[in-house]
Amino acid sequence: MPRTRLGKSASSNKDAPQLVSSDDGLSEFSEPPATPPPASFKGRLTKFHYTETQKTPHNGALTPEKPQLSTKRTHTTVTSTLEKVAEASPRPKKKRKPSTYADPAKYAHLSPLVDILEPNLICVFVGTNPGVQTAVAGHAYAHPSNLFWKLLHSSGLTDRRLKPEEDRRLPALYCMGNTNIVDRPSKDAAELSKEEMAAGTANLEAKFLRYKPEAVCIVGKGIWESIWRYRYGKNMGKKDFQYGWQDEKHNMGKSKDKELDADGNVWNGSRVFVTTSTSGLAANLKPAEKEAIWKPFGEWVQKRRVERGFLQEMEAQES
Repeated sequence: MPRTRLGKSASSNKDAPQLVSSDDGLSEFSEPPATPPPASFKGRLTKFHYTETQKTPHNGALTPEKPQLSTKRTHTTVTSTLEKVAEASPRPKKKRKPSTYADPAKYAHLSPLVDILEPNLICVFVGTNPGVQTAVAGHAYAHPSNLFWKLLHSSGLTDRRLKPEEDRRLPALYCMGNTNIVDRPSKDAAELSKEEMAAGTANLEAKFLRYKPEAVCIVGKGIWESIWRYRYGKNMGKKDFQYGWQDEKHNMGKSKDKELDADGNVWNGSRVFVTTSTSGLAANLKPAEKEAIWKPFGEWVQKRRVERGFLQEMEAQES
């Protein structure tokens, strides 16, 4: 069937059927598209609304587009969560492995401290034994964490905070001395034996009988407990212990024979004052509590210096 051409009149009529060619070459009429009714104002705005796009794969099926995840936000959220978990569950601290007895050969390469003793001192401090760093330095209480020199100053025993290197000037500057119940060095007191502590008590008694200080200051409860155990053959009970001045019957360096002190009086031994340990490992008491226990001894020593005229004598020597 031959193709039919439409004239201008036909083509210009929009409402008339349109002649189109089919795939088989035949011509046919098609209905014109319906004219949409006028859109309202809200309807015209719909073309500006956001709509999700869809991707068409090769097979022609429509699949919804996967939402993109924000890597930055996820990382921040995870980091924030980890920080909160870390705050709620702090990393456990490593427990310090307790020490046990150590043979003296372990620290045989270290030298013991020299006793700082002279006759007729106002007081002598008694420590446990030299620590490793103290033995290496060759001066008393040399470990940075030890509070000995700090407490001497804060309690009034010294007018300034001394350095460990000044330990041998204690007799000349303040009429005080220093010694230990055990001579050999070790990491801590747990590496010492009870037998060593007992033998050390006997040595202390002999030293104080010889040098006759007015008082001895026991630097730590554990030292006094060892002395008590040696003297009385039993452990000290709770009711037996107190910080501060001890009863006169506990004086150290007493003699079975009648002896006289520097003033010609009968020697009845050195008075005993028990104070806290100054070791950095001894954290059972707060610093303020330790200072309160040390303070009465510092006041007593200051008073005795004045009564003995020691300050005037020291000033005369310096001038």
